[in-house]
Amino acid sequence: MGSSIYGVSSSHISLLLFFSFLSLSTAALPQNPSGKSSPSGQINSNSVLVALLDSHYTELAELVEKALLLQTLEEAVGKHNITIFAPRNEALERQLDPEFKRFLLEPGNLKSLQTLLMFHIIPKRVGSHQWPDPKTGPVKHNTLCNDHIRLTSQSTGKKTVDSAELVRPDDVIRPDGVIHGIQQLLIPRSVIEDFNRRRNLRSITAVLPEGAPEVDPRTHRLKKPAPVPVGAPPVLPIYEAMAPGPSLAPAPAPGPGGPRHHFDGESQVKDFIQTLLHYGGYNEMADILVNLTSLATEMGRLVSEGYVITVLAPNDEAMAKLTTDQLSEPGAPEQIIYYHIIPEYQTEESMYNAVRRFGKVKYDTLRLPHKVVAQEADGSVKFGHGEGSAYLFDPDIYTDGRISVQGIDEVLFPEEETQTVKKPAAVKVASKPRRGKLLEVGCWMLGSLGGGSGFRWCQ
Repeated sequence: MGSSIYGVSSSHISLLLFFSFLSLSTAALPQNPSGKSSPSGQINSNSVLVALLDSHYTELAELVEKALLLQTLEEAVGKHNITIFAPRNEALERQLDPEFKRFLLEPGNLKSLQTLLMFHIIPKRVGSHQWPDPKTGPVKHNTLCNDHIRLTSQSTGKKTVDSAELVRPDDVIRPDGVIHGIQQLLIPRSVIEDFNRRRNLRSITAVLPEGAPEVDPRTHRLKKPAPVPVGAPPVLPIYEAMAPGPSLAPAPAPGPGGPRHHFDGESQVKDFIQTLLHYGGYNEMADILVNLTSLATEMGRLVSEGYVITVLAPNDEAMAKLTTDQLSEPGAPEQIIYYHIIPEYQTEESMYNAVRRFGKVKYDTLRLPHKVVAQEADGSVKFGHGEGSAYLFDPDIYTDGRISVQGIDEVLFPEEETQTVKKPAAVKVASKPRRGKLLEVGCWMLGSLGGGSGFRWCQ
């Protein structure tokens, strides 16, 4: 017996529920049949990108997030279907050269990592049934990194993408793309060249340049070039090679004295500043080095001459605490940064080992004569004193053998010299210089006789 609720039969209710479900389903589906994203750039839950992040290709998905490629891939999906060739997790975890994997994960090599990942994606939907016939030979497809890959088929039925075998064809199928599982990682030639170039630079930077010409300590002038052994550090102290003052333009330091000129300091400084920007959270520090001061140029010249430096870089939150008074005085930004530059090459490991062994370590800074104190705290390295101390919490942001950048969470200032309060000295009564005994007796005798007033010594 058909029951009714408020005058509506159960059959009518079921019909209404069906149409409401149909309307909700239609609203949830994308408006375009290809499954592309909406013009606003939002990706629906049925997208191939969501499927990649939720798939068993966890290593590849993690690299895509580290490479900051999600927005780029969303734009690609919004324009056309894509095909992703996803290497197995084992290929990225165990079968990859550790040195090459370290190279990819360094913040300074972000562009190489992005190129590598986009080499696995083609802006076209290619299913496993669309592989070329063995008789026709390989077929080229352009990738998102403006390079190309070759799809080939063998008579045995084996399908390959360049040198990688297709092991899971059509593993994930979505309206806006498809994911194929491949046996190993695809590496474009440009990334291999970048890796070899960086490795060659490391081997070069491991060799110190020829020593600078000898300096006469009396005149502070360079003597005639003397035979200096290869690998010796520069003879001129780093403080002598610095610019005369923060208000003046950086002065060129003496030449390294070697014919090869191994180091391009300006490029290395530019590289570490770009690394700060890509790393995130250090934009204020980079802005001071480039725009507010000429310290980037001076640091580049110092590195070109063979000097090494360690930069303690405060993050944006720490730089935001600086007041206008602290930055408005002439030369204040330079003096602040000088106190954060150590004329040594130190990594997080070397500094932590030093404070573990010696308790407290004082490092020289480019702000003479002040030194920065480092000590162990909570399993890390702490710089400074009291409330103005800073922790090393972003270790080894940039390390190339010449420049080391360590992220800290506060801006450091030299410890104020304690004003010794002097006790008021006892009041002394000014007395005339004491005369000799014989003179006193003589003056007394003359005074008693009434004729001593004429002598100058008796007055």
